[in-house]
Amino acid sequence: MYDNPVISGFHPDPSVCRVGDDYYLVCSSFEYFPGLPLFHSKDLVHWQQIGNVLDRPGQLPLPLPGAKASGGLYAPTIRHHDGRFWVVNTNIDGGGNFLVTAERPEGPWSDPVRIDLTGIDPDLAWEEDGTCWCAFSGPAGGINMARIDPATGKVLEGPFPTWSGTGLKFPEAPHLYRIGDWWYLLIAEGGTERGHSVSLARSRSPRGPWEGAPGNPLLSHSGTSHPIQNTGHADLVQAPDGSWWMVLLGVRPRGFTPDVHVLGRETFLTPVEWDEDGWPVLAPVPERHAAPGGAWHPVPDVPARDDFDAPALAPHWISPFARPEGSWSLTERPGRLLLTATGPTLDSPGHTFLGRRQQHHDCRVTAEIDPGTGRGGLCVRLDEAHHYEVEAADGEVAVLARIGPLRQTVARRPAPAGPLRLTVTIRTRDLVPASPGLTDGGTTGPDTLAFWFGDPAAPDNRPLAELDGRYLSTEVACGFTGRVIGMYATEGQVAFDWYEYVPVPAPSS
Repeated sequence: MYDNPVISGFHPDPSVCRVGDDYYLVCSSFEYFPGLPLFHSKDLVHWQQIGNVLDRPGQLPLPLPGAKASGGLYAPTIRHHDGRFWVVNTNIDGGGNFLVTAERPEGPWSDPVRIDLTGIDPDLAWEEDGTCWCAFSGPAGGINMARIDPATGKVLEGPFPTWSGTGLKFPEAPHLYRIGDWWYLLIAEGGTERGHSVSLARSRSPRGPWEGAPGNPLLSHSGTSHPIQNTGHADLVQAPDGSWWMVLLGVRPRGFTPDVHVLGRETFLTPVEWDEDGWPVLAPVPERHAAPGGAWHPVPDVPARDDFDAPALAPHWISPFARPEGSWSLTERPGRLLLTATGPTLDSPGHTFLGRRQQHHDCRVTAEIDPGTGRGGLCVRLDEAHHYEVEAADGEVAVLARIGPLRQTVARRPAPAGPLRLTVTIRTRDLVPASPGLTDGGTTGPDTLAFWFGDPAAPDNRPLAELDGRYLSTEVACGFTGRVIGMYATEGQVAFDWYEYVPVPAPSS
């Protein structure tokens, strides 16, 4: 059996391909660098991040022109053709649609080749004679198709409009497949919120005409009480045993109505059956299901603790907009991560921040920090206008909250010089009340974030502050991303001896 999601946390818009017995999957990364996390699996269930497709500043303009939260890199597609891996993508903040290639999925990946098509969510598919088609979501709405030269990005035919779904809003995320005698066009529609859905059409030619599946939308959890919501933006893959599977995004909302999600859109896996007329049949995305056939291939978990002894940063570390070389170092103070401030505040782009995605509803993050004469700490970030942090500077530790236009220092405590231990705990039980004086039943948040100085397990230690997690949710902040918990510097240089992220199982009912 396997449990959904198969890749938890902020890993949306999954696209997958199989090469022999190996599966490769890539996700959107929006404003974060490195861009487009790349995963490998042997069984579609256990995934290990093996790199990032865009891991060099020269592969895309950084900082992104007009950089903004939830901008940047949208909806990649990964395919394998003619002995090479291909990833096609959109940079909405500069460069438009482009593709990169590599002989090996671990890279190195090429510099981008621009495709002169206006729209988002590009896809690649080849005919047997080598003709390459690019399906994408056009600027006027609906799915467009163009024939391109993938080596140069030149448009050879089109673009022209093709099938645009069942009439729901935002038909997007097209994926084109040749299966048997049919071409199938899989799309998302209904928007990426609760109405998100998966629909499909087929034709004898990539040029159409297209016939919609009689059961469209084939998948939607809209209007249900299913714990997985916003299901859509899917990709199909066939296993070596002939079975078919679909990866797709979804969210796990929590809290009081209307529910909010804080981890971002995650990657789920669901089985696909085919009826006697050649149409795929999908059941609701399961929380737990029988795994694909074949051998079971667990992979190593991301290490809970990073002591910064390696010569390079692990691929799961990300930074908003850019990571200038002078903003961080693993060698200046060996065994420590040294961050140098590039901006005075987390409230606007240009700051120094290095974090990893929150992947569990209940977790604990601890870092040992030596602020020296600088200023820095731990931040739980959704965007520049929605973040909480615990920071050390000037002989004290403080908890700060930025919620929309409001910024407030929530708590302060004197702190000695030298290394300090800062902790953020996130829990889904025993929530802080929504307003002072409210007791049981008066909570609205999906979780509570507590900020600690010193050892939280010490009997006489109490959190500096506890804050409602709903303000760091997508439904409050808007956008397409999830929480990232990281280290930062906003003044001078700040050294981090280690960082630890630990899932904490919630107490049973």
